[in-house]
Amino acid sequence: MDIVVTGRHTQISDRFRAYLDDKLAKVAQIAPKVTRVDVVVTHERTPRNSEFVELTCRDRGSVVRAEASSDDKYNALDQAIEKLLERLRRASGRRRAAVRAPRPELAAISVGDLTAQPTAPADSGSADAPDGADAAAGPFGAVGDSPIEVREKVHSSEPMSLAEAVNQMELVGHDFYLFNDADTGKASVVYRRRGWSYGVIHLEPAPGH
Repeated sequence: MDIVVTGRHTQISDRFRAYLDDKLAKVAQIAPKVTRVDVVVTHERTPRNSEFVELTCRDRGSVVRAEASSDDKYNALDQAIEKLLERLRRASGRRRAAVRAPRPELAAISVGDLTAQPTAPADSGSADAPDGADAAAGPFGAVGDSPIEVREKVHSSEPMSLAEAVNQMELVGHDFYLFNDADTGKASVVYRRRGWSYGVIHLEPAPGH
């Protein structure tokens, strides 16, 4: 398993790399087919929680992602790895269930339940755009003269079903996921509602545009 570490506004010490290698050894135990883990450590210019760790691994073509922040990069890493391992365990559990049931189609929800909910997301959650297999992080930049910074990501996206989009959203740990709907051909967003219910929004150009 390849581990690629990137430091942004910070130096990655040999001690941290050794600690990281030791912690990520558990990934191979839970998901032996993971071939690469990308680790991004960012020092943010904020008074609190200035150390940000982002982990992304590819497991049988799926992107599994976790992130955490703390005032100490080792604490942030521990928190991010705990989230990553839990998501890998859930993904592994879903695959075992798929072997027992050849057509797992989101037993807890139906497409009708999803499309019937026009309400906006109850919790906006992560501010990042959803990740895809070829995600590339863009630069941080201010919006106009405001102090707000926006992180830009561009990724390729193969059309997928609603069930696949929900599964990808759970794997990256977001409360929403942008995807191309294979059934409608429209740009769509699936999002988490209260409990284990979901909603979906399809975008359609206004008439005359």
